[in-house]
Formats: sequence, structure tokens, C-alpha cells
Amino acid sequence: MLRFLTHSLWKAVVLLTLLTVGGGRASCTNRRCLAQILINKEYLSQPQNENCTHKIDVPLIEYQTLSVDTKNLLIKSRMLAIIMWTDPELAWNTSVYKFKHLTLPVDKIWTPELHVTNGIKTTMSHNSRDLLVHSNGKVEHTVIINTEVNCEVNLFNYPFASDECPVAIQSWSHEGCGTDLVFGKVIVVDGSHGDWTTDNVTLLKKRSDRNYIMVELSIKSTNPFITLLLPSLLIVIADVVSFALPLGGGERNCFKVTLVLSLTMFLVILNDQLPGDGQCSPIIRIHFSVCLVLLVVTMLLSMLLTKMATDGGFLFSCWCEGSVSENTGNKDLKEDEEAKADISAIQLNGPEDNSRMLRKVVNFLDALDAKTLESDRYLTFANKVDRTIFWLYFGFGGVYFIAMTSVMANYKCSVEHFDFWYE
Repeated sequence: MLRFLTHSLWKAVVLLTLLTVGGGRASCTNRRCLAQILINKEYLSQPQNENCTHKIDVPLIEYQTLSVDTKNLLIKSRMLAIIMWTDPELAWNTSVYKFKHLTLPVDKIWTPELHVTNGIKTTMSHNSRDLLVHSNGKVEHTVIINTEVNCEVNLFNYPFASDECPVAIQSWSHEGCGTDLVFGKVIVVDGSHGDWTTDNVTLLKKRSDRNYIMVELSIKSTNPFITLLLPSLLIVIADVVSFALPLGGGERNCFKVTLVLSLTMFLVILNDQLPGDGQCSPIIRIHFSVCLVLLVVTMLLSMLLTKMATDGGFLFSCWCEGSVSENTGNKDLKEDEEAKADISAIQLNGPEDNSRMLRKVVNFLDALDAKTLESDRYLTFANKVDRTIFWLYFGFGGVYFIAMTSVMANYKCSVEHFDFWYE
């Protein structure tokens, strides 16, 4: 009898224990308990169906251009993307768990990874430590993609440049397995940074599996125009006006040397800001080189004309060489006579000495008048040549600036942006 009672007591204890545990499990129907049940499943691999490809919806991308490195042709971008996918293993019965969604830690389930095909450096981070899971297994999450893209931006019309740059977004896929991205729309957030502005972004496709965002960029022309293009125009205008300075005295030559050095300084600044030669090298570099050549040529011509206005310069040197040998003997003889006259003037005091002294004064005045006339003739000829050079310079400069402006405004240089897709 005692043995029977003991056995019955043990059975009752066991039954109560089972009822207590079962009742506890049946009562655990809140979100946190369900979340823990889904976490314990540890499904860290991609949901896979019969064709081994899983669809990932990207309904919205917020695109932002952080900076544009004009020198190295690099574009830094930030994208905030909303991604959605369905994982049947994360679904639950709403008749047992009476709510439609819950949150799970992002590192406890599988999440897709997006990358930029033409990005030199790309990082994807989670916008939150948690993600949203619906009762049908649909998962919603937000990721942040920071990328640095090497883009051959068309700078031919710099500082009035504008171009398009693709940002190719893809996910992993190989041999028919992986993920398939389905994009919705893309919007621009804070499109103005530095000297560049993001005018528009568009989602396009090269192929069914090649999606990209075409980013339209344009440079703010005010800053480079004021700091580079306008100074070059003013320096050339100042060089043209410098022809009003006289040839003598050297003021014009000093002024022109200052202009050449100033333009050289701006050319160095331009070289530091722009990239080297490429498919569409900036034409402003050619413009600065042409301006520098014009300044140097007019500076050298001004030096030659100054020399010409003083003593005939190089123009009359050849003509004078023929008469130098003939005039040398006469000049020496005349100097000997003048020296003797000086000596005799001291020793003699007669009418002949007076006439000789008078003749010496007359010869000196005649030589001075001849030298003055010759200097005036040199100066007149140099001024005529100077005026001719001025009008040629003025005409050529006007035609050049009209042609350069027309080329900058109308010529369109094309760049191949999709060379990173080699197949």
C-alpha cells in the first residue's frame, strides 16, 4: 500500500511539472519570444528556391554627391537604400502570434550585400542594428553605401563643364545563383557640394543584370571664372593697353615682364587644379598657353623696338656695317685735326685760329643736328612698326577670343564611361 502511494505521488509530481512547462511555452506568444524563436533558427544563409536566385527589391535610393575631386577625377557618393526581400523561414502563424511584424537583430539573419562595380572603394553599413520582419516572411531594412568612383569627367569646356557619371550598383551573382536586384526610384539629396552640382540622377540599365545610376554633374562656373579665366582676359587686355606707353625709358618693358610673370603664376595654379591629358583635356590649358605665347612675343618685340628707337637697333646694324670701315679713317683723321686745332688754339692767337675754332663749332653743331635727326628717324620708324604690331595684335587677339569662346560654348567632347564593363 505504501509503495502504491509513493508511486502515485511521483506520477503526480511529474504530471504537474509537464503541465507547468507546457503552460509556460503556450503562454509565450509575445513579440520577444517569437523573435527569440526566429533567432534560434540561425538562418544565416541566403533563402534559396528552385532556380537558386532570390529577388531583392530596392524601392528607394537617396543619392548624395559628397565631393568631386577635379584633379584626380574621383567622385565620392553616399547612398541610403531601402531593401526588401522575403525569407519563408522567418514567417509565422498569425493565429498563434497575433501581430503582423517584429524586429530582429540585423546580425542574426541573412542580409543581402550591395556593391558598386566601378567603385575604387566601397563600404556598406547598416543604418540600424535592427530590421523589420513581417508575418509572411518579408524583411525590410535600410543600408548606407559609401563609394568612391573613378569617373572620366568631360572637362573640355572647363570652367563651363558638365557631364554624366555612372554609379553601377550590383549584388553577388554567379552561375545562376545569387540575388537579383529590382530597383524602384532614386532621388537626389543635397545635390550641391563645393564647385560641383548634382543636377539629376536616373536609374538605367545596360543589361538585365547591369543596373546603374546615371549622375548628371555640372560645375559652378563662377569661382573658376573669377579666379582663372577672368584674370587671363584682363592680363591680355592690359598687355594691349600697354602699347600706349612710350618706347623709351623702359617702363613698357618692365610692365610687360610683370604681366608675363603674373600669367605664369595663374598657369601654375591652373595646372594644380586640373588633371593631365585625357580623352577630353581642358581647352583652358591651351588658352593659357596661347595667352602666354602672345605676352612673351609682344614683350620681346617691345624690347627690340626700344632698342630700335634708341640707336637703330638690329634693323640698321647690317646697313651700318658697310660704312663703318670707310668712316673709321675719316673719323680718326678728323679727330687728329681737332686735337691739333686744340693744341694750336692754345699756342696761336691769329685770325686763322679764330676761323678754325669757328669751323669746329659749326661741325659740332652739324653733327649734333645730324644725330638728332637720325634719332628722330629711328624713333619715327619704331613707332610705325609699333603701331603695326599693335593693330595686328589687337585683330588677332579679338579673332582668337571669339573663336575660343565659340569652341568652349559649342564643342561637345564625348567620353566612354562604361569601360569598366569589359564584356
